[in-house]
Amino acid sequence: MNIILIGAQGSGKGTQAEMLSKALGIPHVASGDLFRKAFDEQTELGVKAKAYMDRGELVPDEITAAMILNRLKEPDCVQGVLLDGFPRTVAQAQALDNGLQVIGRHIDMAIYLKVPREVLLRRLSGRYICRAYQHVYNIETRPPKVAGVCDIDGSELYQRSDDQGEAIQRRLDIFFRETIQLLHYYDSVHKLVEVNANQSIEQVKADLIRVIKHG
Repeated sequence: MNIILIGAQGSGKGTQAEMLSKALGIPHVASGDLFRKAFDEQTELGVKAKAYMDRGELVPDEITAAMILNRLKEPDCVQGVLLDGFPRTVAQAQALDNGLQVIGRHIDMAIYLKVPREVLLRRLSGRYICRAYQHVYNIETRPPKVAGVCDIDGSELYQRSDDQGEAIQRRLDIFFRETIQLLHYYDSVHKLVEVNANQSIEQVKADLIRVIKHG
């Protein structure tokens, strides 16, 4: 099953994707991770994407979609995939659909992790990330056992500059402006499911597994 997870920063999307990946036995493919890997390995698409980013331009949808599609063709994705971070716009969704059609696949479900804006603001202002492997913590909902230290690898926890002040508001403005159109797109083809993500991590996970298995 090919599933897209849609959620604003602070919705718990990354946390849920990791848990769902293990529970369902399908890989979690995050577009950000793919870009970093493509840059590090100097792949053809990675070199092209980096040229745009170095000029301060957006990477064309065709390049990002091609990167995602190449990943989906790998053996571990045969049974399905959890996509995170792509698509973000209707144009990207259409590019993805067209590419999947060529390889005889399609998106089965787009799940929107719905959280009120005021809750997202509170969560983001309390979010900290480990320097070594980007594990995410939150002083409210998922605090580390030792303040300022990652439970998993012991590295220092830090707060991203865009998780502070007006930067948070700008990021959320962009997300909601773009995502409303994306939600309409998947709703129009009867693939959109909403899950209340303003609950405990375990309850959100249970709801996600229920909707994936039973529609």
